[in-house]
Amino acid sequence: MDSADATGLQATLFDFAIGELVRQHRESFQPLWSVDSWVKLLIWMSLNCGCAGDEAGMSRFVEALGPTVTTRMRRVFFERELEDLDLQVMADPAEQQVLVLPMGPGVHLDLDRAAAVIERVQLQDEVLADRGRWQALDAVVAIPRREAAS
Repeated sequence: MDSADATGLQATLFDFAIGELVRQHRESFQPLWSVDSWVKLLIWMSLNCGCAGDEAGMSRFVEALGPTVTTRMRRVFFERELEDLDLQVMADPAEQQVLVLPMGPGVHLDLDRAAAVIERVQLQDEVLADRGRWQALDAVVAIPRREAAS
């Protein structure tokens, strides 16, 4: 195996491992679906990597991760895949809307299914309950966050 192949394999393994680590621990940090939970995950990871628990240690940790890894981790942290329904939820609190979208082509998605998904992943307190404000776009339902609507 040449070094380019080995480096590519290592990068794939790292991406897989980070994604799984985030998926396995994201429910541990409360309140769910919040910036606070995201920061708690980063603190936990940095401490387990031997970084100091102060602001400088956290800054070094996030800087070492870099924007690409941090963005990927954040996306994984704030998304849920409901394979039994073939639907995905993307709910980063930095965004003004929560998105519910099908994971594959031809999957039926309407406001009732989107509402069921929102309740299942415990996002009902984070979004507007008024379905008249929800948008059913092509294959996506966009639901405004409470704070974004204020």
